Amino acid sequence: MAKKQKESKFELVKTVLIAGLIALGFRSFLFEPFNIPSGSMVPTLLVGDYLFVSKFSYGYSRYSFPFGIAPFSGRIFEDKPKRGDVAVFRQPMDPSIAFIKRVVGLPGDQIQVQGGILHINGVQVERTYLGQATATDGYSMMNFKVYEETLPNGSRHLIQERSDSDSYDNTAVYQVPDGHYFMMGDNRDNSRDSRTTSVGMVPAENMVGRADRLFFSHNGNARLWEIWKWPLAIRYGRIGDGII
Repeated sequence: MAKKQKESKFELVKTVLIAGLIALGFRSFLFEPFNIPSGSMVPTLLVGDYLFVSKFSYGYSRYSFPFGIAPFSGRIFEDKPKRGDVAVFRQPMDPSIAFIKRVVGLPGDQIQVQGGILHINGVQVERTYLGQATATDGYSMMNFKVYEETLPNGSRHLIQERSDSDSYDNTAVYQVPDGHYFMMGDNRDNSRDSRTTSVGMVPAENMVGRADRLFFSHNGNARLWEIWKWPLAIRYGRIGDGII
């Protein structure tokens, strides 16, 4: 009887370990879940969105693994990010923090913002005005202008601007070093990104993966224990959407 109990406990421990290793492998090599905590990528991504990050899209660095514990530097099986990708990366100043922004500048590019308009290598990026939108900062409603921005490779996405004269709407020229990327939020007047000294240029090693697809979204109107509110808090129309 005692022998059977020991064998049963051993099988349970083995099952838990195998399940843990499978989950760790899935998260490290395939897809990692990520949630949106701030409005820096509005209108593309909303607070309360949950998405999968494709870990194999750019190859693997030590930041592909939990706590950055992998004992190597650089990237293996590297595939370079494309301009327009929405990507998760580790903040250069504090790698314990993960950010999600859009790749707008590649190694060797010159990036500048003038009058709210992005310029790449001295050429103004095309943007088309689509209309007004409103959003709250938690205290009051604010008006935004929504544009479709078209990057030099033809990649199109939505951005929003409160005005064209806010902080970082007029910048110096940034030279993107080799092996680095220039990242910007789609909510251009409310994004801590490569325009700021707290983020700056992002080394290729710090790239975690490409944002791939939403698997859940809620509007924050239901607390965890308010089960009766859940059905109305879920943004059903966003679930399963690809990220562009």
